[in-house]
Amino acid sequence: MSDAVDIAARSERRTARTVRPMTSSRSGVGVPAQVVHVDSPTEQRNTRTTDIDQMSTAGILTAINAEDSRVPRAVHAVLPQLATAVDYATEALRGGYRVHYVGAGTSGRLAVLDAAELVPTFNVPPDWFVAHHAGGERALRHAVENAEDDESAGAAELSSTAAPGDFVLGLTASGRTPYVLGALKAAQRRGARTGLVSGNPGAPKPPGVDVLIAVDTGPEAIAGSTRMKAGTSQKIILTAFSTATMVKLGRTYSNLMVSMRATNAKLRGRTLRILQEATGLSAHECDEALTKADGDLKVALVHLLSGVDVAEAHKALARSDGHVRKALEFVRARAS
Repeated sequence: MSDAVDIAARSERRTARTVRPMTSSRSGVGVPAQVVHVDSPTEQRNTRTTDIDQMSTAGILTAINAEDSRVPRAVHAVLPQLATAVDYATEALRGGYRVHYVGAGTSGRLAVLDAAELVPTFNVPPDWFVAHHAGGERALRHAVENAEDDESAGAAELSSTAAPGDFVLGLTASGRTPYVLGALKAAQRRGARTGLVSGNPGAPKPPGVDVLIAVDTGPEAIAGSTRMKAGTSQKIILTAFSTATMVKLGRTYSNLMVSMRATNAKLRGRTLRILQEATGLSAHECDEALTKADGDLKVALVHLLSGVDVAEAHKALARSDGHVRKALEFVRARAS
């Protein structure tokens, strides 16, 4: 079990003990005793889709697609705030600390997905990005929606895992999810920097949060269904956030994934192709260099691009914190 899922599982055990009492409906399904009305664009009716239930299949899809097309513009409007979050994350990881994601429902599932994909894509240590999902592992597959109301569970989760120097990024469509806000408060008490991705531009900035990324994607095609545009914006933001962080940490050379882990035949083939793309050399020459480098793509790349032997390429990368371009500059400086 990965670190992220293990932490989520521990969260599930805590949440099972601390969720608020439920009342029973006539159908026998538990419903929260408390009622909260969220004032957010995502909860409003969308005047462009009021007739969606009378549309043809193609019409429904066209309407949803038209709404989705608005999301990139909404994300573009918050790029300055997102850049700040990337810089915080980069600083944390360079200092030997971690990045935490905290979310509930769709937000939490997207966070777990992003954290899990970074390990094979960029070959990062599994504890660099840690996802905390309200309701734990079970909530990844089944809705445990009341778990998002448990502020104390979020606080307990980050109190036991966050450290001074970490960066904690919360995600919430409503801007008010108690589990997430409780986690951010606890992280702040631990001395971590915090950020919040919110789908509610009207929600106030929580006290102590270092950077607020409030995305206005407007009313959903289906009112209140934040798995749609709000969720899409969070996926775009998470992918951009983690990818930009990896680029700044030297996990790419140009736009090539030189830090990826070849865990299957497709990725092994991609590794060889990346070497060919970056060097312009033949498959045979690249395969030979990769063998000399014991499969380390970065070492093989520095070796081929600079002409130094594999041992020198390895030393240059060690001195440059794994940055290929910096390693090449170091080799050239030594040769001049």
